[in-house]
Amino acid sequence: MASPGQRTPGDARRYFELSPQFPMKRGGVLHGARVAYETWGELSASRDNAILILTGLSPNAHAAANEDDPTPGWWQDMLGPGKPIDTSRWFVICVNTLGSCKGSTGPASINPDTGRLYRLDFPELSLEDAANAAHELVSGLGVARLACLIGNSMGGMTALAYLSMHPGSARAHISISTAPQAQPFSIAIRSLQREAIRLDPDWQLGQYDDEHYPDAGMSIARKLGVITYRSAMEWVGRFARIRLDSEKRDDEPFAAEFQVESYLAGHAKRFVRNFDPNCYLYLSRASDWFDIAEHGGGDASAGLARIHLERALVIGVSTDILFPLSQQEEIAAGLRQGGADVDFVALDSPQGHDAFLVDIDGFGGAIAPFLGSL
Repeated sequence: MASPGQRTPGDARRYFELSPQFPMKRGGVLHGARVAYETWGELSASRDNAILILTGLSPNAHAAANEDDPTPGWWQDMLGPGKPIDTSRWFVICVNTLGSCKGSTGPASINPDTGRLYRLDFPELSLEDAANAAHELVSGLGVARLACLIGNSMGGMTALAYLSMHPGSARAHISISTAPQAQPFSIAIRSLQREAIRLDPDWQLGQYDDEHYPDAGMSIARKLGVITYRSAMEWVGRFARIRLDSEKRDDEPFAAEFQVESYLAGHAKRFVRNFDPNCYLYLSRASDWFDIAEHGGGDASAGLARIHLERALVIGVSTDILFPLSQQEEIAAGLRQGGADVDFVALDSPQGHDAFLVDIDGFGGAIAPFLGSL
């Protein structure tokens, strides 16, 4: 196992070893587990300028280019010197969530007890487990209190768990397009995604290999996701009813005929072999299980009110159908009850849930002044 700060040659990821017996919320322990992370900027002598980013389901820790990996990251325009998250001032950490397949321990990792892949032997995963792993990393880097914790999408739920379970661990929080608890629509979508994978004959109860791989199930799951990540307004604006050129159509009954179908197929093709199906299932279910009410005696508002911060920024998008604006309003109200000075920003971006990845003017225009005021 790699120690804090160690890198694999040619890879910007560093690896942090978790507790030798890392306890899981729903039972079981992980032995010799680790999380992958990357950093930008310099930690101040007083160790008070650290920002932690917790990601959505599929991103890795490479949020932006850095000295060790100059390739653009998934939040490239948001993070860097002079950008909204200004790394000339802040020491930024982005962690790949526990349970993922992008460097952190998950179902696609080797189980040290058996020498074989965990697959479905991986313990039941919760976002609280991911939060505790991230907290161990931050503590291991010598940061007692974060200047700000940033969470988007699934990472926003993980951030709420982090703040609830580790009081006083952050001065400020930026909550982006997330939820205090999974609601029926998002649960239904993720349930269909998991079903598509599980019903693919090549899934084989998680025992797939490169020759027998649930490509079809993963493709359908990704297409469903992409449909919900954007808004109907954007689909109309980008594709309308434009049909494919005749030479681009497949010569099969009921094959793709419209450009929007081809777009979804392209997204799925890029994703299918780049994300492990079992990891997808575990993280998807963990998202459905999350409920901040568990941290508030069965009441979501009470769970949010138990989180004590100095400042918070809550951002949502009016066209987000997966994490609707009403849930962002609920988070803002709950954090105010906990005593935080909360700024709430509702954006009208047509990009729906994915807006935080592409609408840098909108999100960056809210994040930069907030961080600048800390």
